[in-house]
Amino acid sequence: MLESIVNGGVMMWPLVVLSVIGWAVVLDRAWAFYQHGKIDYPALRSQVRQKLTAGDLEGAELLCASTPGPTSAVLLAGLQAFRKLAPDKRTPESIQVVVGNAMEDHTERALSAITKRFYVLTTVGNAAPLLGMTGTVTGMIVSFEALAGAAGLDSGLVAAGISEALITTAAGLIIAIAAVIPYNIFRSTADKIELEVDEAASELLDYLKTAPVGEPAHAHAA
Repeated sequence: MLESIVNGGVMMWPLVVLSVIGWAVVLDRAWAFYQHGKIDYPALRSQVRQKLTAGDLEGAELLCASTPGPTSAVLLAGLQAFRKLAPDKRTPESIQVVVGNAMEDHTERALSAITKRFYVLTTVGNAAPLLGMTGTVTGMIVSFEALAGAAGLDSGLVAAGISEALITTAAGLIIAIAAVIPYNIFRSTADKIELEVDEAASELLDYLKTAPVGEPAHAHAA
């Protein structure tokens, strides 16, 4: 490995830096998604509804506050906004405006915890091949300079430049692949999480508009 880095010339060092940064972000985001996947959000949504039906708004807030992740954070924002509404002003229209806006505003901030440092992976994926191609150019320059300075054709001098060109090209492509594939996987997972957040927020909003806290749903049917 060290020999390849040395033989790859000066452009290998920024490629090594990109590789280290890329892998650090991949491991960080993989751990974050793993932690998120262990949380049972359907169960959380069900428990929140149960507590609201029982009139335990504070319990629902504590449940969301003690559960990590963007879904619970958005639900907590909606419940806190609902609490600020005076009981006599909790009409479907006011709930739609106040609670809906609170959850919508908080959604972007909550999801940013999931998508943070994604830009690093896209940067690595875009920059690594460019640096690899730059190494290819510098390697070919070395080869031609060796040919120009030699009295005759020296295969050893030419091979050194070509080797540098091929090593940096391969390294750039490998580093880019190692960043792009995890990024696409993470992006797809983040989209699913965003859909889960939107569904949970809509479900809570619909529940609060149709079955206010502490008032059984059958009371409205009467």
